[in-house]
Amino acid sequence: MEPSRRYHRVRIDTYLFFLAVFALVVFLTHAPWLDLPYHWDELGQFVPAALDLFHRGLWVPRSTVPNVHPPGLMAWLAGVWSVFGYSIIATRLAMLALASVSVLLTFLLGIRLCRNVPGAPALYAVLLLLISPLFYTQAMLAQLDLPAMLFTLWALLLFLDDRHRAAALVCVPLVLMKETGLVVPAVLAAWLFFEGKRREAAWFCLPAAALAGWLAVLWKQTGSPFGNTEFAEYNLLYPLHPVRLLLALLRRVQYLVLENGHWIGWLGVAAAWRSRIFMNRAWRVTATVAAAHVLAVTVSGGATLERYLMPVLPLLYIAMAAGLSSVSSQWARWGQAALAGALLFSLFWNPPFPYPYENNLAVTDFVRLQQSAAAYIEENYPDKVVVTAWPLAGALRRPDLGYVSRPMRVKEIGGFGAGSLAALEPDSVQLLVVYSREWEPELDLRRIPFLQEVARRFYGYEPKVPPHEIERRFNLRETARWSRRGQWIAVLAR
Repeated sequence: MEPSRRYHRVRIDTYLFFLAVFALVVFLTHAPWLDLPYHWDELGQFVPAALDLFHRGLWVPRSTVPNVHPPGLMAWLAGVWSVFGYSIIATRLAMLALASVSVLLTFLLGIRLCRNVPGAPALYAVLLLLISPLFYTQAMLAQLDLPAMLFTLWALLLFLDDRHRAAALVCVPLVLMKETGLVVPAVLAAWLFFEGKRREAAWFCLPAAALAGWLAVLWKQTGSPFGNTEFAEYNLLYPLHPVRLLLALLRRVQYLVLENGHWIGWLGVAAAWRSRIFMNRAWRVTATVAAAHVLAVTVSGGATLERYLMPVLPLLYIAMAAGLSSVSSQWARWGQAALAGALLFSLFWNPPFPYPYENNLAVTDFVRLQQSAAAYIEENYPDKVVVTAWPLAGALRRPDLGYVSRPMRVKEIGGFGAGSLAALEPDSVQLLVVYSREWEPELDLRRIPFLQEVARRFYGYEPKVPPHEIERRFNLRETARWSRRGQWIAVLAR
């Protein structure tokens, strides 16, 4: 039976109190990184696009390659900058504000889903989210997935409280933040349709209409409904190869079930299954939304990044909190502590396999190394052409991205593998900057011949040429080098 729907009206100052508490925690824990320059997709897509809107009123960017991503995040950043002025700190604070609201919504959804669970599972879910490595880093990065998480939580909370029109309206900014958010109104509409509530289900056509409007604008200005053909092929067709699709699914399962100690939380869910706390409509709707989102970002998105799973993360932690809280056993209490400890440990620990730096605090090491090298190059080689790979190449070109005070001349290469370096004339290279673009563990499984061939054939993997070999080939010598927690960057000059 579904629990009674007689809710006590909550005063607005109660919401504001919890929002203030959560915001205080979020802002204080991120204080060391408020001036952190932009990373990878921030400096390659989202911040330049937002600056085009802020400075020139362009909804379709020109200073970066346009693509299908809607302009919601860019509009939010441009709005914040119009009030406080453009700065990296303003950008970080704007994203942390969204993160704070997301924590509040996680708390409220936890209360809604865990009414019959003893203890304080909603607060425990908030704790897990706050110390989750992925949430911690994404909370400050100007990317799409945190705002998508916020509006997913809000829409789901409204839907479970039978406020269907409001949920449909919240799904409009959701799909204008990220196009894959369309899966949420589609799932919610399907639930209402099969429950015979056709009129309420029709409201969820609004998000699709809003997204279609954006695609029409994009099509008119670029000639493609996806902004550019290469982006569409990489994110829609490239992942559908059977081998890549299977490996993407395994990667999703590995992250959600095993990584960061998540397996401990799943043991709690399994232990609580017989208590039937997950057997009501609210949990079934939540599980359907989560499963549909995981499927959507598995079959689309060529990069298979873990940040695409952000909208699912709070739902996962609420379920784990409910499971561990409902088991009246000393082992469950130890499980709660172990899961929290594993998440906190994973924030600082680099796992023994390749992974995106943005998944934990390795992102700050990467950016600080790039920042150090950029300052050194600007001071010592201001007139040289810098040969290097993305994202440092992009960082050196634009002073407004936080790395240099004036534009540098850059020749961008695809990477530091043999193929990319072979395209360079040795005598033409006067200054080359090489660095660890991805995590390179000592026990990298891609060194196994079979796995290296799989990575090469299906993902274009190319082993990196060692720095000493690059020095010999181009007649360069290392003039500066920096390293942090296993990452490194080196400047090679003639």
